[in-house]
Amino acid sequence: MTGRFLFAVAILLFAGTPSAQPNAAQVHEADVLYLPTPHAVVESMLRLAGVSGTDVVYDLGSGDGRIPIAAARTYGARGVGIELDGRMLELARSNARAAGIDGLVEFRQQDLFLANLREATVVTLFLFPEMNQRLLPKLRAELRPGTRIVSHRFGLGDWAPERTIEAGGHPLLLWTVP
Repeated sequence: MTGRFLFAVAILLFAGTPSAQPNAAQVHEADVLYLPTPHAVVESMLRLAGVSGTDVVYDLGSGDGRIPIAAARTYGARGVGIELDGRMLELARSNARAAGIDGLVEFRQQDLFLANLREATVVTLFLFPEMNQRLLPKLRAELRPGTRIVSHRFGLGDWAPERTIEAGGHPLLLWTVP
């Protein structure tokens, strides 16, 4: 699907709203589909990024929070999930409490294009290619040199990954910000 098609779908979906215009969050929400990353793939993503207890792991489009929770539980890293859907946000917070690591993770209801990513040392993504491409300038502008980016399945526009692996048939791509 192209970004224009998704925007058109967003316009149609929200045409019945009083303003008859979707806000940015509604358009971005229409660009994403919640498809949870399998737990074994989450572990592979974190290993590929070389996550440690000194890292701050940002997951863009964090869904149920499984990536920040796994980073905190397994590596002692601090995790931050950025998610638009309030229901998923509450589920993520509940999952963090149940895992006993809610002090190490934070979930923010934000548009990933407006979120401040500067403190991240690792960024994880499972977004459509069009979203990744639109996100690339923000990642390059805000992330510090040495920050690792791991994407489940899709590339980042014309930026070639430095490493690609497969985890249970799922391609994982790694970049390090120069």
